[in-house]
Amino acid sequence: MTDRPGAFGSGEDQRREDGTTVRREVLGDAHVDRAVAGTTPFTADFQDLITRYAWGEIWTRPGLDRRSRSMITLTALVAGGHWEELAMHVRAAVRNGLSVDEIGEVLLQTAVYCSVPSANRAFRIAQEVLGEDGLV
Repeated sequence: MTDRPGAFGSGEDQRREDGTTVRREVLGDAHVDRAVAGTTPFTADFQDLITRYAWGEIWTRPGLDRRSRSMITLTALVAGGHWEELAMHVRAAVRNGLSVDEIGEVLLQTAVYCSVPSANRAFRIAQEVLGEDGLV
């Protein structure tokens, strides 16, 4: 496999290692430790896939910073109605440097492009998450 410019490393093992590093930086050690601890023989291939590709291939690319990737991810999760993932990525967005106001702006934009009901639910989830973390 050819290395792509800007990648941390090359090969499956390197992508797994890079993916684990970025996943921990973005989602936090506690979340990743829970995911790893909950891995079963049935889910092991899926955990490996998301570690290598979502985190080791996409989140490590140099074309966008993590703040931008977080904004895109929040929007995509709202659009798809992936509410459990949204809560996790609201925390990740803060970790990636988005302010509470910026998260609110992203969610406000989703009202126009994803639907008012979806944005309404997203605001409730974000309010709860940010409140738990003492940010609102």
